Amino acid sequence: MAVHQQGVSVTNYSANSSGTWTTGLCDCCSDMGTCCCALWCFPCLQCQTVSQFGWCFCLPLLDCCLTISCSLRRNIRKRYGIHGSCCDDCCTLCFCYLCAWCQMSREIKIRSRATTSPQLISTVVTQQVRM
Repeated sequence: MAVHQQGVSVTNYSANSSGTWTTGLCDCCSDMGTCCCALWCFPCLQCQTVSQFGWCFCLPLLDCCLTISCSLRRNIRKRYGIHGSCCDDCCTLCFCYLCAWCQMSREIKIRSRATTSPQLISTVVTQQVRM
């Protein structure tokens, strides 16, 4: 009986899923492009952020009573495993509207970069096949 060893490569991708936002609410200076866009053309930032998340880009223009903003923030938290609640989202948007949108935009940018160039972890598994 001959024993033949066969190598198999297994690749795992890991992304940041710590349960927190990757940037703070007031970390606007960490991404000056987003900050400037929010200051000079806030509707453009909103439409771009929603579009990058995969939603229709014109949804923020229909944002009556923060419904779209709260829904987007909740869905960002859900997609990326960020802890929080709807009440937290509503309060954040009510009191720090511009900063909250900047944070959401930064989060989508950072997380999308992490999925396009994730940390690559390779493992070689050796399997014995008896013939």
